[in-house]
Amino acid sequence: MQTAFINSPLGITKIVGDENGISIISCASSSIALGSVLSEGQISETIPNELKEAVSQLQEYFEGKRKDFTFKLNPKGTDFQQKVWQELLNIPYGKTISYLDLSKKLGDVKAIRAVASANGKNPLWIVVPCHRVIGTDGSLTGYAGGLWRKKWLIEHETPSNQQSLF
Repeated sequence: MQTAFINSPLGITKIVGDENGISIISCASSSIALGSVLSEGQISETIPNELKEAVSQLQEYFEGKRKDFTFKLNPKGTDFQQKVWQELLNIPYGKTISYLDLSKKLGDVKAIRAVASANGKNPLWIVVPCHRVIGTDGSLTGYAGGLWRKKWLIEHETPSNQQSLF
């Protein structure tokens, strides 16, 4: 497994993967949360070949130039988690869905807590868009990266509708 650390508008982003795909994309506000590898607070000077496409596409996303990702994913999780994460990939850019609606799409409205738990264990921050899942009442609930990041991501993906004065 290869690892790289890059700067993003939301903090230092950790990317882990190999020739089979990207397994982890995570963000933390401090180097402590990312582990001792980043004890000096340094961003990776060189990006391993296996991670270059992911790094490039993430940078394009943050610049507002990309709405979807095409690099290979390889997240680790249970069959149920994989099913939830796969469904998250169906949420369009700029749209949100409630945990209840996500549970319905997965075929079991009673599984809402299990769905929320799997959503929270998503190892591929931004790319598997768990930030697009909100409370039934429209509230921003539960986000491992912090609600301020969830809010930023949703606003980043939602074009502002400025009305013309004329």
